[in-house]
Amino acid sequence: MHHPVLLVVAHGSRDPRHAATVHDLVRSVRSLRPGLRVETGFLDFNVPSVRGVLESLDAEGIREVVALPLLLTRAFHAKSDIPAVLAEAPPRLRIRQAEVLGPSPLLLAALERRLYEAGLTPADKSSTGVVLASAGSSDPEAIAVIADIAREWRHTGWCAVRPAFASASLPRTEQAVRELRALGCARVAVAPYVLAPGRLPDRIARGAAGADVLADVLGPAPEVARVLLERYDAARVPLLAAVGA
Repeated sequence: MHHPVLLVVAHGSRDPRHAATVHDLVRSVRSLRPGLRVETGFLDFNVPSVRGVLESLDAEGIREVVALPLLLTRAFHAKSDIPAVLAEAPPRLRIRQAEVLGPSPLLLAALERRLYEAGLTPADKSSTGVVLASAGSSDPEAIAVIADIAREWRHTGWCAVRPAFASASLPRTEQAVRELRALGCARVAVAPYVLAPGRLPDRIARGAAGADVLADVLGPAPEVARVLLERYDAARVPLLAAVGA
């Protein structure tokens, strides 16, 4: 059966850890589905660019592509600049933009994986308050999604869960840590709801100075790789139907 190419669209960063983590995640995706061709393109700062990858695929004779935004929320990049870049692709390419990664139960599982790797155990849940620390956005829809995730996660047994943002919105990580202390949680953990290291994750880490536990970024967690494939599969079905494959 014909499989469209999966093009992972990453933001890009001046921080070299960002691209390295994106490539680690893409390797995880390839290992889960060896027959699938997965390419990576960056919107800014890193190469190859999304436009460059699309032109190369077109020159090879590829005709179907699923472009997957490596984003946790539907903020500006998913709504505006990614569609704009895809609209400039070679006309023979049939491209479908997949949904962003979040929200997903698999991402909550990845957050818990990172917290347990940082030293917590499932037995600690009821006495631990968690800061769900995201990069932040000026998009109210994205902010509301983070708040919803925090509420949903709280129902799985944590002492409390508070959203926090590294930019554009409040509260900051350090404020949320103080709130959880004031609530009386025995310990406070910070779970970065970000995919790769960079300036804003570093700000989250600084804000976690008063916490007991700081988890790592989601990065190439196996659950994240599985979400990428879920989003790819959901986008690929109408694309194949459209071309009669």
